[in-house]
Amino acid sequence: MTQSAGQSGVAMTGGELLVASLAAHKVDTVFGIPGTHNLEIYRHLTGAKIRHVTPRHEQGAGYAADGYARTSGRPGVAVVTTGPALLNIATALAQSYSDSIPVLVVSPGMPLRHPQRGTGLLHEMRDQRAALAAVVGISHRVTSHAELTEAVAQIFAGFSADRPRPAHLEIPLDLLGEQGQTSVVQPLRVRRRAPEDWQVMQAATLLGQASRPGILAGGGARGAAAQVVAIAERLQAGVLTTANGKGVISETHPLSLGAAVHLPAAAQWLAERDVLLAVGTELAPTDFWHGLPTFAGDVVRIDIDPAQLLINARPSLPICADATTALEELLPLVKEGGAEADPGVRARIRSEARAEGARWTAWTDALAAALPKRAMVLADNAMAGYYGALGNLPVHEPGAFGYPTGFGTLGYALPAAIGAKIARPRRPVVALCGDGGLMFSCQEIATAAAESIPLPVVVFVNGGYGEIRAEMRDAGIAPIGVDLPVPDLIGLATALGGAGYAVRTPDELTRLVKASLEHPGPTLLVIEEEGDD
Repeated sequence: MTQSAGQSGVAMTGGELLVASLAAHKVDTVFGIPGTHNLEIYRHLTGAKIRHVTPRHEQGAGYAADGYARTSGRPGVAVVTTGPALLNIATALAQSYSDSIPVLVVSPGMPLRHPQRGTGLLHEMRDQRAALAAVVGISHRVTSHAELTEAVAQIFAGFSADRPRPAHLEIPLDLLGEQGQTSVVQPLRVRRRAPEDWQVMQAATLLGQASRPGILAGGGARGAAAQVVAIAERLQAGVLTTANGKGVISETHPLSLGAAVHLPAAAQWLAERDVLLAVGTELAPTDFWHGLPTFAGDVVRIDIDPAQLLINARPSLPICADATTALEELLPLVKEGGAEADPGVRARIRSEARAEGARWTAWTDALAAALPKRAMVLADNAMAGYYGALGNLPVHEPGAFGYPTGFGTLGYALPAAIGAKIARPRRPVVALCGDGGLMFSCQEIATAAAESIPLPVVVFVNGGYGEIRAEMRDAGIAPIGVDLPVPDLIGLATALGGAGYAVRTPDELTRLVKASLEHPGPTLLVIEEEGDD
């Protein structure tokens, strides 16, 4: 490990050492809420060149860190205090875990020699580290200053070298204030996992022999977008993406088949491939809503996670490697052309997507007309998101569409959009949600206002939980708990420091989104829906 000073180091408190370690890893933003037990971190954040953003709820801090990481590729960082604050952020971390997003949450813990049985100390938990272990890749309680800075370096190295999943770092509260003699561990140089030479050769042979090749790109392909497109163009192979892979290929590219793997035309196309290159995808039911198609041909599956390679479908050729590294080695060996064109498949998939999202297509078309090409859309787990925007709102870059896919939380869009805008301040960002989901995180309007973030928040109102209402009706269950009175959303936005407008037509939406992108604060754009069908 490379250290910033000699092996003897200098005397620093745990709080000072943490901030110095984060700065060494080029952390420029922290999302957090101060509390009694984490004040020693804040003592040193004040003089650091790290921006601090205060959400109004710890779950908002987690979603903002997720949005920051999801759209930028850099790890998002959150700081919370002990007990209730840490449990508040757990739901957001579970979403990041499900979608493989690199987020670090730092919290204090009980003192080093605190008895396991407890003493009734403020925010005391029996085992705080274990409580987080189920929703993160690693939950690490440190016991010394040296271990603290080493743990930060190890976590960031893991974000680069392994499947990126959130991490929790617990620092005993007495360690935060006590001085220790150590040096800041600088970022570790890690080599991304590479494929075996024979695997690359075999993959190239299979693809070269294919007459109907295809590519399926998941969230794990976001960092390999250029390589995915290059291989697709060389093979003249169509590219389908999952929700998390949306934007890996521009959705206006002639070879893009969109983010619509759940649609019948897409399933049929996948089933007919004689060789399918699947990159960084779980092949999960949350993407394949009606089940995986039966793959008739060979499947070459690339994934950095060895445990993932056999889940949901067994490939003909499993390759455990970093997607970018594997595709860079594969590209020079792939033969040009040879694929049988299917000019109708793109039209069939698009037709099915528009039929599925018919209730929202006029609105998604209006939103597309308002947004510049490099805009980013953060969608909630709302019907307008997964029926409307997923298949009908084109994006052009990886990370330009964020959506809580696997874990499926509500309240994601608004705080995640705040994080996205902070990560990429020059790019337009819009949040897309329903009225039910908005109420899980509406307080973050105040955060966007305090940070002067230009942020259109498009809200589709159906008076509660419309999807669940429809499912109850379809199952013959009398609706209960799903019809909710809608508050004065425009008044709410105004009270929290933002602006708000009722939107009556798609043309109005286009105009108001354009205006909201120039307004130095959040703007709620409220669209009243009719029915749940």
